[in-house]
Amino acid sequence: VAVRAGTHCAMPLLKRFGVTSTCRASFGLYNTRAEVDSLVEALEYARKFFA
Repeated sequence: VAVRAGTHCAMPLLKRFGVTSTCRASFGLYNTRAEVDSLVEALEYARKFFA
């Protein structure tokens, strides 16, 4: 799973929503379920940590 932060060539859209950047996760056919589960767990942890 590749994770990237930034504007992703969508600055007008981000500006419309008042957001300076986003984080994007990209999946491939080669990713395992364990890798996806690990990403989900990390996102849940981050949500609780920063809430």
